[in-house]
Amino acid sequence: MQLAKVRLSTGEIRVGSLVGNKLQLFAPSTQLGLLLASTGPLKTAQELEKASTESVFVTDVRFLAPVDHQEVWAAGVTYKRSKIAREEESAGAAQFYDKVYSADRPELFLKAIAEKVVPPGEGVRIRKDSKWNVPEPELTLVVSPSKKIVGYTIGNDMSSRDIEGENPLYLPQAKIYNQSCSLGPVITLAESMPALSEVTIRLTIERAGQTAFEGSTSFSQFNRTPESLVQWLTKENDFPHGVLLLTGTGIVPPDSFSLAAGDEVSIEITGIGVLRNPVI
Repeated sequence: MQLAKVRLSTGEIRVGSLVGNKLQLFAPSTQLGLLLASTGPLKTAQELEKASTESVFVTDVRFLAPVDHQEVWAAGVTYKRSKIAREEESAGAAQFYDKVYSADRPELFLKAIAEKVVPPGEGVRIRKDSKWNVPEPELTLVVSPSKKIVGYTIGNDMSSRDIEGENPLYLPQAKIYNQSCSLGPVITLAESMPALSEVTIRLTIERAGQTAFEGSTSFSQFNRTPESLVQWLTKENDFPHGVLLLTGTGIVPPDSFSLAAGDEVSIEITGIGVLRNPVI
């Protein structure tokens, strides 16, 4: 089952389940965050879907980021390709990226608060003080307050590679700024997700109607396990509203490539769908 948070043509925000080309709307009082925090999100969603008497075509709604009050965190250097790229952009600190790739403790950082997440279809931004910017397509874990993975969505972790490469201590500025994170368009509940070893992640960047870059990877190349990332993130952290965790990228455009205003970024992940955002 796939869940979505949408804005209707009336301006009302609703939650529902995706059924073909329609969205089965749950009761108006339904909050996505509370549904995900329930003892059994799938059972709760099935009951809400069964009781639903309203549906709308997906073309008649605006998809919002599938997040309410959760924090959004991210992991880094979880694929070998990412490790190599980080070593190349920051030669003086290459040893640290090599060490964290093989270390038990992962790299984790706060990416955004819910209110700053960019919805599907809206603009992700490149920093004005950066000249080397890329999107990072990432499978994103939806974690409940009880620290259980209850679903998956798509994340775009916008990154300024030159800022981070200048000094690893600049990581927060390279990663965390206005419109630097997008999520969506839906959450696929854990029970409905294909085996992660079969999940493919694909990135396409269009520029002036032409493909400027495309690449893909398999989640089987992931160097850790989703469960281990959640275990480390929640080791000394509680998340009363739950948390979303981007798991890192295995797709890195060549060093000669940088995003430009007007580009369109599309991230497709098996079992979830496609997240599209223009670049501004």
